[in-house]
Amino acid sequence: MAARQLARRHLWMALGWASLGLGALGVLLPLLPTTPFLILAAYFFSRSSQRVHAWLLNHRVFGPPIENWRTHRAISTGAKLAALAAMALILAVSAAANIPAWALAIQAVILAGVAIFLLTRPTPTPRSPDP
Repeated sequence: MAARQLARRHLWMALGWASLGLGALGVLLPLLPTTPFLILAAYFFSRSSQRVHAWLLNHRVFGPPIENWRTHRAISTGAKLAALAAMALILAVSAAANIPAWALAIQAVILAGVAIFLLTRPTPTPRSPDP
């Protein structure tokens, strides 16, 4: 039984690092979402290593989006703008590539749904400094 639990922890850890890697790539690549992968990484790390989980939540770059989502289900204005710009770019590239109209329409509907979801999420308020 202990070997099975250890294997499961290793699997969760590997999934956490893979998700974190994809989230980190999302910081650099405008077409890859960052926050969903960070949330996944936090979930996977919470199942495998409390030390790595705490490190991720306290990270200066990766921690705030996770905290905003966990506490307020909120997405920052910068993240919303980056996501919307990436979606517009994807749609423009697809249109310029002359993909079939039906595929472009499906893509537009999906991206519109994602945009509506993003725009209806609250924006976190800046924290006031501790006294």
